Amino acid sequence: MKISGFTFVRNAVKFDYPVVESITSILSIVHEFIVCIGNCEDGTLELVQSINSPKIKIFHSVWDDSLREGGRVLAVETDKAFAHISPDSDWAFYLQADEVVHEDDLPKIVQAAQEHLDNKKVEGLLFKYKHFYGTYDYIGDSRRWYNHEIRLIRNIPAVKSYRDAQGFRLDNDRKLNVKLANASVWHYGWVRHPHKQLEKLNTFYSLWSKDHQVAQNIDEQEQFDFFKDADSLKLFTGNHPAVMKKRIEEKNWQVNFDVTKKKFSFKDKLLYKIEKLTGKRLFNYKNYKIT
Repeated sequence: MKISGFTFVRNAVKFDYPVVESITSILSIVHEFIVCIGNCEDGTLELVQSINSPKIKIFHSVWDDSLREGGRVLAVETDKAFAHISPDSDWAFYLQADEVVHEDDLPKIVQAAQEHLDNKKVEGLLFKYKHFYGTYDYIGDSRRWYNHEIRLIRNIPAVKSYRDAQGFRLDNDRKLNVKLANASVWHYGWVRHPHKQLEKLNTFYSLWSKDHQVAQNIDEQEQFDFFKDADSLKLFTGNHPAVMKKRIEEKNWQVNFDVTKKKFSFKDKLLYKIEKLTGKRLFNYKNYKIT
């Protein structure tokens, strides 16, 4: 069985993406790792090269910044990276530049991929998600955070990235048939210094709306308000992936949340309580079909 990894990234240094940690987290279980690097304003290329692994294959891309509605450019860049996967790979493991896999889950992922290798009806594996917010000590636990997504896909050309690259579908718009991977993706996209988070979102929102005007200069004192944007958080008490150890030790900001405070509408409060009591998320959007 052969598994390839793939991702895309742009301005990882400027916006402080943990792309090195992301790639490194699954490097031991893949035969190659495709990195599609967009037109950057920083040292992203050198950062990826610093991993210094023969498994890493770097390709260059120029983002089409006219695709500014619904995050479509992110799906386009995902598909570009996927197109470079070796034809003889059975599976393709997709991680975004702010997603990491815990080393404890690697054997489970390989086992699941091997288990479903010969069942062609299984087109992908579904992962649980941990969404960290503000700092490495808090997890978003409301319905605004998607709780599952496809990250391991069968290496068939008909698979395409969907909408803003959150998941995948076949090119006839059919949802993929998937099995649970019994593993998690650790998402750190909302954990960075408040100033860096403001810079990142300032640019990122332009990928969703052509009307968003990117501020050319953000004062060093300006910071993203994590408190205003938080609806429900819980304390994290486990161990982060080992590849994140150095980054966490070097954290140079502090945000302290009161996890007892919730910001919900009546409907969301009710659905939140039902989910916590039953473990079931009612009326959940699913961009996949569990077989």
